[in-house]
Amino acid sequence: MMRKQFQALLLASATMFAGSAAHAQDEVAADAPTAAPADEEIVVTAVARGQNRLTTSVTVSSLNSDDIAKAAPRSVAEIFRNLPGIRSESSGGEGNANISVRGLPVASGGAKFLQLQEDGLPVLEFGDITFGNADIFLRSDFNVGRVESVRGGSASTFASNAPGGVINMISKTGETEGGAVQATAGIDYRDYRLDFDYGGRISDTLRYHVGGFYRQGEGPRKAGYDANKGGQIKANVTKEFDGGYVRLYGKYLNDKAIGYLPNPVLVTGTNADPKYQDLPGFSINGDTLHSRYFRDNVTLDGNNNPVTRDIRDGQHPVVYALGLESQFELGDGWNVTERFRYSDISGGFTSPFPASVDTGSAIATALGGAGSTLTYANGPKAGQAFAGSNYLAQIVLFDVKLNSLNNITNDIRVSRDFETGMGKVTLTGGFYKSRQTINTDWLWTAHLFEVAGGGNAALVDLTNAAGTALTQGGTYGYGATFFGNCCRRSYDVDYDTNAPFASLSLATDRLTLDGSLRYDFGSAKGTIAGADLGGGRVGIISRDMNGNGTISVPETQVSVVPAATAPVDYSYDYLSYSFGVNYRLADDVAVFARYSRGARANADRLLFGPAVNTTTGKLTDTGAAVDFVKQLEGGVKYRNGGVTLNATAFYAKTEEQNFEATTQTFFSRNYRAYGLELEGGYRIGAFSITAGGTYTDAKIVSDVLNPGAVGKRPRRQAKFLYQVTPQYDVGIVSIGANVIGTSSSFAQDSNLLKLPAYTQVNAFLTVKPTDRMQVSINANNLFDVKGFTEAEEGAIPANGIVRARSINGRTVSASVRFDF
Repeated sequence: MMRKQFQALLLASATMFAGSAAHAQDEVAADAPTAAPADEEIVVTAVARGQNRLTTSVTVSSLNSDDIAKAAPRSVAEIFRNLPGIRSESSGGEGNANISVRGLPVASGGAKFLQLQEDGLPVLEFGDITFGNADIFLRSDFNVGRVESVRGGSASTFASNAPGGVINMISKTGETEGGAVQATAGIDYRDYRLDFDYGGRISDTLRYHVGGFYRQGEGPRKAGYDANKGGQIKANVTKEFDGGYVRLYGKYLNDKAIGYLPNPVLVTGTNADPKYQDLPGFSINGDTLHSRYFRDNVTLDGNNNPVTRDIRDGQHPVVYALGLESQFELGDGWNVTERFRYSDISGGFTSPFPASVDTGSAIATALGGAGSTLTYANGPKAGQAFAGSNYLAQIVLFDVKLNSLNNITNDIRVSRDFETGMGKVTLTGGFYKSRQTINTDWLWTAHLFEVAGGGNAALVDLTNAAGTALTQGGTYGYGATFFGNCCRRSYDVDYDTNAPFASLSLATDRLTLDGSLRYDFGSAKGTIAGADLGGGRVGIISRDMNGNGTISVPETQVSVVPAATAPVDYSYDYLSYSFGVNYRLADDVAVFARYSRGARANADRLLFGPAVNTTTGKLTDTGAAVDFVKQLEGGVKYRNGGVTLNATAFYAKTEEQNFEATTQTFFSRNYRAYGLELEGGYRIGAFSITAGGTYTDAKIVSDVLNPGAVGKRPRRQAKFLYQVTPQYDVGIVSIGANVIGTSSSFAQDSNLLKLPAYTQVNAFLTVKPTDRMQVSINANNLFDVKGFTEAEEGAIPANGIVRARSINGRTVSASVRFDF
C-alpha cells in the first residue's frame, strides 16, 4: 500500500508541476553552472565543501547534459566511458556493467572500488552486489544536470567503500525556470522513448523540478520481444531561507531491461593475434541468447515452492526512494550539511549464461552418449530433428529474485572557516551511517538452447540411444546442472556501516594544504542457506515439476534451498586517510599532489567461501573483511580562455578478495598500477574539442590461490583508454562525433588470449529550426565495430568457440525536442 501511495504522490506532483507551467526559458542544468568559466568550476563530490577546481588537490571531471547527449548513450555505463580514468565495460545492456578506475581491478563484476552516487549519496552501499550491481538501479534522463567524477584522492575519506573514486549524478533543482519534452525512436532498431522535465519557482523562496521517462522496445539487440519496458519519475522541492535551504526529493523507478551476458563467437588465428568472427546466423554485436521461444522459467522459489518466472523481466529494478538535503548556518560561522535517503529496492535479474557452446552432435554425445538425438522442443520446428552440425548452447539461466536491497543512508557534516595569520583554515567534521540489506534467492535452471539470431532460437530436447528423454521441454535440470548443481542459494544479511570523519585545510593566496581522516566500523548480521555450504546439506531432490504424475530424468535434478541455515555475524573496522597539497603557480595554472589510503569492506561476495565460519558466522581470517587501496597522485591543471588541460600521474596498490559467480572462482591477491591520465579541451569560434586518455601499467604482484598469475597483467586491463569529442556548432546546426577507444587487453589472467583493440564512433547531428524546437539524429557505434570487453576462455579452445561480450552494434535514433 505504501508503495502505491508513493507512486501516486510522485505522479500527482509531476502533473501539478507540469500543468502549472505557463511560461519558461531554455533549459540549463541546476545547482552548478554547466558551462562556468574555467576558474569558477566548483567541485561538490567527495570533498569537505564545494571547492574551486583550480584550488583543490583532487582529480575531478564533469559532464553536463549537453555532453551526455552528444555521447548518444544507451546506458549510464556508456556515459561513464567519457570520464578520463574510468574503465566502463558497457556491454551488459542497461546495467550490470563492470566499472573501475586507474588500473584498480575488476576481479569479478560491478564497481567494487568505485561508488556510484545520486546527489551525493550512494545508490547502493556496495557497487558489486552479486546480480545487484549499482548501475542496474540508476538511469540517466532529463533530471540529470551534470555527472561529476572524482578519482582517488579524497574519495577515500569522504565516502565509505569508495577508495578508487566516486561518480555522482547530480540532479537539476529548478534554479532556472523551464522544461522540455522529447520523443525518441530507433531508426534501425525498435525502441521508443519519451523524456520530459520541468522546473522553476513557485515563489521567491520555493522552487521545484520534476522529470522522468518512459520507454518500450526490443532494445539494441534482436531479442524477439519487447526487452526494455518501463521508466522513472523524479521530483524535488527546495525551500530557501536566510543562510540555507531544505530540499525534499523522491524517485520511482520500475524498468525491465534486458541484460546481455557472454555470447558465442568463433575465434581463429592465434591467442596473440586472434580473429573474431560471427557464428553462422548469429551476430556477436547484434544478437543475443534470448528469444521469443524462451520466456518462462519453471523452478522452485526461495521457499522451495513451484513457481514460473518470466525471463523477459531481465534486469528489473523497482526503487522507491525518499530523501532530504539541507544546508544551514548554526551561527558564529558554523555550517551544517545534512543528507538523508531511504530507498526501498527490489526486483530481479534474469539472463541466460552459456556454460558451453559446441555443435549439436558434440553436445549430444557428451551428455547422452553415442547415438543420442536432438529435436526442437518448441518454436515453428517443434518435433523436427535438430541438425548435429548446428550450434547448441548449454544454458545456465541466471534467475535471481532480489527480495530486498533496501538502503538507508545519512551523512551529516559541520564546518567552519577560521581566518588566521597564515590564511583561511577550514575545519570539517561529520558522521556517516548506512544500513544495506542483501536479501536474494538464486533460482537457476539448466537448458539446451539453439544458437540462432533474430530472437528466433528455440529450446532443444535430447534423447539417448535407448529412447530415454534426458530433457523436458528443453530443460536439462531444475538447477545449475551444467555447473555441478551449485548455487541454489538464499541470502538475508544486513550490513551496517558507520564512519566518523574529519578534515582540516589551510588556504593562502597560492597554497592549499588539506588532510582528512575517516574511521569506518561496521558489521554483517543475518543468515545464508545453500547446499554449497556443505555440512550434509542436501541440495538435489526428485520432484514432479510439471505435475503429470511421473518423474522424468530432469525432475531427478531439482535444486532446493536446504532448511538448515548458516549464520553471518562478524564486525570490522579500518582507518582511511588522505593528504593533499595544491599550489597555484598563476591565475590559470596549478600543480597538486596527494597520498591516500582507503579501503572497501567486502559484502556478499565473501559469503559461501572459506572466510566465514558456517557454524559461528565469524571470520576465519579477520583481514578478509576489508581490502585496502593506497594511492599516490600528482599533476598539473591549466585553464586559459578556450583551453583546458589536466595531467595526472598516479600509482596504486590494491588488495582484492572476491568471488565470481560465472566461474565459481575465489580470488585473494594484490595488484599494483601506475600511469598517466590526460584531459583537455579547446574552443575557437564554432569549433570545439574535448579529449581524454589514460595510460595504465598494471600487474598482479601476489596471489594466494593462483601463484601462476603473479607478474601477469590483470585480465581485461588495457594499457590505453581514450575518448575524443570534436564538435562544430553554428547555432542552427551542430554536428560532431564522440570517439571511444581502447588498446588490446587479455581475456584472462593467464595473459594468453587477447581482446583486440577497437575504436567506437558515436555521431550526432542537431538542427534547431526554431528557438524552442530541436531535431537530432544520434548514431551509437556508427561503423558497427565489434568491441570485446570480456571473454570466459583464457585461450582459443579446440572448437574455436569463445564466450564473449561485445559492445552493441550500430543503433541510430531520431529525436524531436520541444523546450518550453
